[in-house]
Amino acid sequence: MVINAETRTSTSNSSYDIPIMTESSIPHLRRTKNSSQLILNGKPFLMLAGELHNSSLSSANFMSTVWQNMKDANINTLLGSVTWEMIEPVEGQFDFSELDKVILGAREFDMHLVLLWFGSFKNALSTYVPRWVKRDVKRFPRVHVSEAGAVIRTEELLSPFCEAAWTADAKAFTALMTHLKEFDSKHSTVLMVQVENETGVLGDSRDRSNIANKLFKEPVPAHLITQLQSVQTEDLHPCFSTRHPHFSSLIPGKSTWKESFPVGPDADEAFMAYHISRYVNHVATAGKAAYPIPLYTNVWLNFDDPTVLDLQGLPPIVGGGSSAGAYPSGGPVPHTFDIWKVNTPSLDFLAPDLYFHDYEEVCKQYTHAGQPLFIPEQRRDERGARRVWLAYGTYAAIGASPFGIDSLPAKDSPITKHYGLLNSMSSFILEKQATNPEDVMGFFFDEKEDTAVEPVWQRTFGTFTVTVERSFVFGKPGPGAGMVIHQGDGNFLLIGWGFQVVFSSPDPKATFTGILYSVEKEIVDDGKGGKMLKTGRVLNGDETRSGEFMIMPNEEPDYGGFPIAVTIPCGTMIAEVEAYSLFEDEEDF
Repeated sequence: MVINAETRTSTSNSSYDIPIMTESSIPHLRRTKNSSQLILNGKPFLMLAGELHNSSLSSANFMSTVWQNMKDANINTLLGSVTWEMIEPVEGQFDFSELDKVILGAREFDMHLVLLWFGSFKNALSTYVPRWVKRDVKRFPRVHVSEAGAVIRTEELLSPFCEAAWTADAKAFTALMTHLKEFDSKHSTVLMVQVENETGVLGDSRDRSNIANKLFKEPVPAHLITQLQSVQTEDLHPCFSTRHPHFSSLIPGKSTWKESFPVGPDADEAFMAYHISRYVNHVATAGKAAYPIPLYTNVWLNFDDPTVLDLQGLPPIVGGGSSAGAYPSGGPVPHTFDIWKVNTPSLDFLAPDLYFHDYEEVCKQYTHAGQPLFIPEQRRDERGARRVWLAYGTYAAIGASPFGIDSLPAKDSPITKHYGLLNSMSSFILEKQATNPEDVMGFFFDEKEDTAVEPVWQRTFGTFTVTVERSFVFGKPGPGAGMVIHQGDGNFLLIGWGFQVVFSSPDPKATFTGILYSVEKEIVDDGKGGKMLKTGRVLNGDETRSGEFMIMPNEEPDYGGFPIAVTIPCGTMIAEVEAYSLFEDEEDF
């Protein structure tokens, strides 16, 4: 991943060479123990983000009605699109006046931006290219797909094989990045840029144009096979290795696409992934040379098994599609991840749009090979908001971004409460992400269903095993979310609500494990421009079920009409707990 001209090789065990940006005044990524953090003004920055509707950022006047609502929702970063047609309506004539007004508006509200470059590709179409590109099919040919009955249809999608198209796109993107450097590098309002959006081909597994058909008959480029074969098997993406166990035996420069990727339409998809990723890298490389802030592209996910989707009564197609062409063929889905990584050294990471998939499984897939996790699109409802704790906690995400956030009033948005608590604890989270990510676990509990299997959230930290269960008071379980941070020597920070924590010892010689001490905490200013934890109530007895487990109560705890009142523990949603174990000899009994 090229970050700027001055790079060094990662110390990661991965066989991918991951260049690391040197310290800089502009936003950049810094390697951590097993991932990366976004560095802003020399310090790690946790993006508590939201993505705007597609058209929102095209109008500074419209955005003037949005900024305060976003601040009220505890959002510190907004994702919004900048379109090719907007900045280059006439070829060679660039207009950034509206974008400049938007950036100035963001600064006024101390808001950061991630710009989404809707250049050649947006949702597997080319609907945001300028008029002069759309009309010139000779210079900018289209993708052609085969419908039922072998009828060839022209798509509103630029051909990824067209050098004139990627050259024109790269020129426009370079102009954008050059302008951002001139207009914003001293302010760092813009943190990152997404290059294109949900690339691929819909309606067919590959392009059926004459140039595509010709290239498809040629051998797979030798460098692709050579580079993939040079990667240690354990560092290849598991989804790639599972589909292509024979890949190590291929002869570079000899094997055709069908010989190299023989399962179903995999040859078509790999072929498209190779050429689309090359196209995107041409654009990204040009922009990175102008202004080397982090660049990424996003992914329209596929699914192999619809039963793993979290559909809640919706049709499976909303999960992305199970076959190439039902989802965009050639995009950086998990089984083409490695092809994209080989071909896009100018992208810093690949980012999943995550709506209905198994949230944790996708987090695992897109932290492969030590790449940082960023979720540019996800659900904005309560169900989605709970899941960001898993991303930020267990998978050390640099950010998560519910989509369509600007049409949701802060007072009605579940994001407001989740981001508010995360923001108050961000310095503690960032420190652990950088130094000891294995000491953090995020989790969530959805609404209780009688038939649902309860999730198991359990991990061993040092000499204690932590089991997180759904919280309840007198038998009324509710939803919840949060994070456990191990601070060492059996000391734990608990953040969130709707859960309870049980401590046990993995050592079979332990005869008892329980809570030694527990206190409520709150965030206060430290007098030096930072935050610190202040101790509130000491919680014991009833509040810990006499030391059996620590309760982080539901938002609306239920007493069940019981006549003996109990104290509701930890109203601040932050607690510190110390666990201990006893090791008794026979004579101690």
